[in-house]
Amino acid sequence: MPRLLSEPRAGVPDVISTHDAFERMCERFSTGTSSLAADAERASGFRYGHEDWLVQFKRDGCGIALVDPVALAQEGDFWGDFNDAVGDATWIIHDSLQDLPGFTELGMQPQRLFDSEMAARMLGLHHVGLAAVTEHYLDLTLAKEHSAADWSYRPLPRDWRNYAALDVELLIPLERKMRDDLSGQGKADWAEEEFAYLLRKGSRNRHAHPQPWRRVSHITSLHNDRWGLAIVRALWTERDRLARLYDIAPSLLLSDASIIEAARQKPRNAKEFRAIRSINQRVRMHTGGEQDKMFERYAPIQRNVKPSHWKDIIQQTLELPISELPVPPVSPVVSEENNAPHSMKFWRERHPQRYDRLMAGKSAISQISQDTKTPMDVILKPQYLRNLCWTDEPESRDVAEFLANQGARNWQIDLVDESLSRAIM
Repeated sequence: MPRLLSEPRAGVPDVISTHDAFERMCERFSTGTSSLAADAERASGFRYGHEDWLVQFKRDGCGIALVDPVALAQEGDFWGDFNDAVGDATWIIHDSLQDLPGFTELGMQPQRLFDSEMAARMLGLHHVGLAAVTEHYLDLTLAKEHSAADWSYRPLPRDWRNYAALDVELLIPLERKMRDDLSGQGKADWAEEEFAYLLRKGSRNRHAHPQPWRRVSHITSLHNDRWGLAIVRALWTERDRLARLYDIAPSLLLSDASIIEAARQKPRNAKEFRAIRSINQRVRMHTGGEQDKMFERYAPIQRNVKPSHWKDIIQQTLELPISELPVPPVSPVVSEENNAPHSMKFWRERHPQRYDRLMAGKSAISQISQDTKTPMDVILKPQYLRNLCWTDEPESRDVAEFLANQGARNWQIDLVDESLSRAIM
């Protein structure tokens, strides 16, 4: 049985929130020689936005540092001194695409990356969460009680700081063990190329969706309902405005499910509106623990937004002229320049030859997956294979060139080029 690691071996550190403490931390971390373990905590389910409210670091000989980036920003601190302190050290991050965008926005500039989640996937582990990976390699499991806490809360309780510190406590020995396995399986070079790709991708600035209201959950259930889409657009837009104004997570003002239900029902009077129970009740979260109290901190803000406000928005929307209603998204003309369809039924019934070609390609990738003990979606992104098999004459194409243009990495192309070319001929 794996042992439970309940707190870091060197104890639970305090939060660094002042200029002087931050400078001392930078000086301390400049003396380290190991890779840098890094992690971040957000308050996305509570506050508006996705900024980091706590960042955690560890380096051999330097201990663990818990840093409050919001407090430091209020003092005018930038992260250049920390970048200089750690230099070109490898940053160990579990699921780096979750944390790199926030690090980049703060001003951190990692030069090299080891993503322990991606390494676990490349090594064929069935469970790739941090606790599962540390259990597999170190025979230790982590206490994980506060993963969805409101990390904007101050002061941070000791047990929260303990949880945050544990997230970086084991990453350095974990990296060493995983590198040995990657080398043993002949995947070290694959991993380095994949880590470099993730570092580039995660360090780009975030781009807003051109029509973010179309990302409401289950919006596709409205099909061609233009009035319903108009209600979704109006409610989402007002919810976002109020959430930004009050600095609260949009879902705590109005759930996506309530928006979709209102769009389906289209209430035209007070009686019909009251019949939609979900939109007339304050959003409540019940986890059965301390987290319920955290959600209650936002109850006064929630009470400021009356259900009648949503009713007014809906009724104003139902009075719009038809010319101002949104149109359903038009399915793109699928070609080699954009994404092939996902629906296997569509492939099978409308394009049987392409479907057969796709099945042959999948079979080739599946064999490579079995031979290398690497998941198929790590070997090649499924969309790249669909795009290749959707083209009119893939058998006459240079598969390597096509996959490179799609975004496949060199190690992936080298691995699949010959088998895939033969399969789709």
